[in-house]
Amino acid sequence: MKIAVINGSPKKSDSASTTLLNDLKTCFPKEISFIDYDLRVSTMSPDIIEEFNQFDALVFAFPLYVDGIPSHLLSCLCEIETYGIENKAIHVYAIANCGFYEGKQNRNALHIMQNWCEKVGLIWGQGIGVGGGGALSSLGKVPLGKGPKKNLGTAFNQLAAHILAGTSADNIYLSINFPRFLYKWAGQLGWRQSIKANKLKVKDLGRRL
Repeated sequence: MKIAVINGSPKKSDSASTTLLNDLKTCFPKEISFIDYDLRVSTMSPDIIEEFNQFDALVFAFPLYVDGIPSHLLSCLCEIETYGIENKAIHVYAIANCGFYEGKQNRNALHIMQNWCEKVGLIWGQGIGVGGGGALSSLGKVPLGKGPKKNLGTAFNQLAAHILAGTSADNIYLSINFPRFLYKWAGQLGWRQSIKANKLKVKDLGRRL
C-alpha cells in the first residue's frame, strides 16, 4: 500500500500539521510506504499531480484559516481539479487543526475537502478536526495516546484503520487533553510578553490611533 502524506501548512518547520502527520505514521505497520509532499506555495507541477495516481490514499494535513483551508492549498486543489486525476479509486483523508480549543471549528474546512473530492471524482474517506493546535508543535516528543494526546491517539488509530482498509467513516472532532483555561492562559503569554518588551500596558491594546 502506498500513501501520499501531504502537508498543507505554509510553515517550513515546527508546524502543527507536521506534528500531526508524524504522529499518524506511528499508527501504521512498518511495511507501509509513505511519500511526503509539502505544499507551501500556490502552484503545483503537473508531474507531481501525475504522481498522485500511483497512491491508494492521499492524506492532507493543514491549519484552519478563516474557517477554511489556506489559500495556497486551495489554489493547489484547483490545479489538481483542472489537471485531473485518472485513478478514481483513491481515498482522500484530511486532518485540520485550529488555534481554537474546540475541534468542531474545523467542520467547514473538512466539508470543503469533502466537496472537492466529489468534484474531482475521488472517494472521501474521513476527516479529523483537531482543536488546540497552538500547542501541538510543542508536543512533538509526547507519545501519541498519552497525556494531552490521549484523544488524538484514539482518533488516529481509527483513521489509520480506515486508511488501511480503504473505507470511509464520519468525521471526528476533538480537543487536546489539556484544560481549556490553561490553554487560553498559555496562548496569552506571547502578547503579554510583547507588551512588556515594548514598555506598554495591557490597557494599551484597546487604544485607537
